[in-house]
Amino acid sequence: MLDVVKSSFLPMMAAGVLGGGVTAATLLGSGAMGDRVTRTVVQQPPLGGVSSTVSQRTPAPSARDIYRRSAPGVVFVRARTLQDEASPFDLAQRSENLATGSGFVIDAEGRLLTNAHLVAGATDIRVTFSDDRTVAARVVGKDEDTDLALLQVEPEGLDLRPLELGSSGPVEVGDPTVAIGNPYGLDRTLTTGVVSAKQRRIVAPSGFSIDNVIQTDAAINPGNSGGPLIDAAGRVIGINSQIAVGGSVGIGFAVPVDTAKAIIPELALHRTVSHAYLGIRGGEGEPLVALDDGRSPGVRVQEVDPGGPAARAGILGAGTVAGGDVIVAVDGQPVRSMADVDDVVSRRRPGDGLALELRRDGAELTVQVELTERPASVPIG
Repeated sequence: MLDVVKSSFLPMMAAGVLGGGVTAATLLGSGAMGDRVTRTVVQQPPLGGVSSTVSQRTPAPSARDIYRRSAPGVVFVRARTLQDEASPFDLAQRSENLATGSGFVIDAEGRLLTNAHLVAGATDIRVTFSDDRTVAARVVGKDEDTDLALLQVEPEGLDLRPLELGSSGPVEVGDPTVAIGNPYGLDRTLTTGVVSAKQRRIVAPSGFSIDNVIQTDAAINPGNSGGPLIDAAGRVIGINSQIAVGGSVGIGFAVPVDTAKAIIPELALHRTVSHAYLGIRGGEGEPLVALDDGRSPGVRVQEVDPGGPAARAGILGAGTVAGGDVIVAVDGQPVRSMADVDDVVSRRRPGDGLALELRRDGAELTVQVELTERPASVPIG
């Protein structure tokens, strides 16, 4: 048996800010090991209609077509880790753990995408291709804030079948989806469904949140982690990462492919991916703070990281006499939720300046904040 990766997620964490509205979910780090059963196909009802991302003049391929074209580019990932264990004799003991999941080829140079949590702390990584050939892989770069990792295999002698990366931007609720992965060690399993929601927020292994996540009802289980979520045209729109707590109950989450495309260049250069940090926490799902003069509503700051940029700029949290500042706009863009604030911050770099329009005790003021590099772990909340 192998350990299933689990995480007790910190509530109400945002990516560039410490926000709320996090969906309860679990990382899909591994699946049960056993005798491998190859090329299992579990098909839900056929793909219906045509995705908005597919040209109306080009018939959409069937799920069978997508599987035939894409499955050879999906790999079975095994990551071994060593873990220290207590010994009753005060002797050093280490146990070996094996996590399994999925990944997929993105180019002819032997680079693959998968989830960061799947290969975290791995001492040995092996990937198996559709022809049952297994080779060693190494981590080129990984980013726990987006739960993405870039792997490299030696391409010589391999029949590499890169998957086409699409765009998560045009995706709409109701668009057909196909997931291909290795749930419970069953390699290259296909399931179908639809995009059931957009712009979800899930918690990354770092404790911060990943934004604009795609929710799908395509069956996703432990072991699907790192595999592709594909649209009706056969293009990757997301990287499957989490499921709702309690097992596969028709709620799976995929990191948007646009997020992956934005950080692949940094991962390929072995660089740490930079994320801007504001240092506030707010509660998603709370009633909007309506302004009494009819202007755009804002969101109230619940907590401020005392060592963060917002605190240095003088922004006040809910524990203050003022009851907490209300953020009305960020860089001139009206905000209605912490997700709106986070969206602006995520497009900035550490060192960038940000203008926050606030309402405090009935008065309006604008403060300038200099964003910093996001810390390695969530400092508040």
